[in-house]
Amino acid sequence: MLSVMKISTKKIMVVIGIAAGALILGITAFFIVMTILEYRPEPVEALEIFDTGKNVLQDSPAPGENIRILNWNIGYASLDASQDFFLDGGRSVKPKTDRNVHENLKEICSLLASRKAGINLLQEVDIDSSRSYHVNQIGPIREALGGYSAHALNFKAFFVPFPVPNFIGKVSSGLFVQSGYGFHNAERISLPVPFTWPVRTANMKRCLLAFRIPLKNSGAELVVVNLHLEAYDNSGGREAQRQVLLDFLEEEYAKGNYCIAGGDFNQSFPGVDMEHFPIRDKDYFVPGLLSQALLKNGWRFVSDMETPSCRLLNKPYSGNPGDTQYYFIDGFILSPNVVLRSVKTLNLEFRNSDHNPVELEAKLKNSDRT
Repeated sequence: MLSVMKISTKKIMVVIGIAAGALILGITAFFIVMTILEYRPEPVEALEIFDTGKNVLQDSPAPGENIRILNWNIGYASLDASQDFFLDGGRSVKPKTDRNVHENLKEICSLLASRKAGINLLQEVDIDSSRSYHVNQIGPIREALGGYSAHALNFKAFFVPFPVPNFIGKVSSGLFVQSGYGFHNAERISLPVPFTWPVRTANMKRCLLAFRIPLKNSGAELVVVNLHLEAYDNSGGREAQRQVLLDFLEEEYAKGNYCIAGGDFNQSFPGVDMEHFPIRDKDYFVPGLLSQALLKNGWRFVSDMETPSCRLLNKPYSGNPGDTQYYFIDGFILSPNVVLRSVKTLNLEFRNSDHNPVELEAKLKNSDRT
């Protein structure tokens, strides 16, 4: 009897050893594949500029004229008022069906078309992602807006193995710009990646999407930058990315160009009333801080300080300010030769995204004095 028990124990140990070996082999193979297929963009990449052939403005802007820009993180048409998100203290990875995505995208396109901004800067626009049911969002947006457009990937992974067991899965997403004005030299400019291997293989590769609009009756250009800086990182990634942005803008201004950068900074803009909009729970997303001291003389951060541009996705949106964590993290940077006319966050009650759009109207100076 004892001999039989010894044999059975030995067989069990062999089976366990084989299973453990197979598991280790499978995990190793997975990380090898992830490493081989990791998205590795170049430091600077030229982007294709798409011309729809409609809604094109015949004249470029000129110094002395006003321009209007709309900036919006559309939350891959999935993070509407009914949603929560696991990284913000919620549970969900994506909506239960693709109906949310299609309905949100339709309303997003309608809003963008109705605002008739000369330039639109959008973040979190998916091309082919499991989290948004593989709906290509660029096509409907281009159709709604017309003009010229470009797209830069900042999140590309064949499989994101997190959270367990409801994985994010495949992601292909990025920044999108549209303009009624003709533009050229659209570029993807890589930003520092704060993550190391193996987390880096399935994480975002942040970037700037910069493009240039030649100004009428001038040898200068309007350099517009779309951005989405690091969110869930406390290692200095946001600050390093921000510095690359500021250095780029200062270099362009030194050439005599006009500069406007807009996007989701994931950092609170200067002037937020922390008594009315306090950080309620520091266990979840806490934005970095922007300070006017970061900018050289004449430059300025611009955002609407009355209406929040973002909400925490720890639960569906109730509409109750006392039950919602708000943020002011979306806005613009203007160079000294760009004058603020107005900036306003459109209070959509986070109906189609966890962000509200922010509209800017600015004037391009005739010179540094007027």
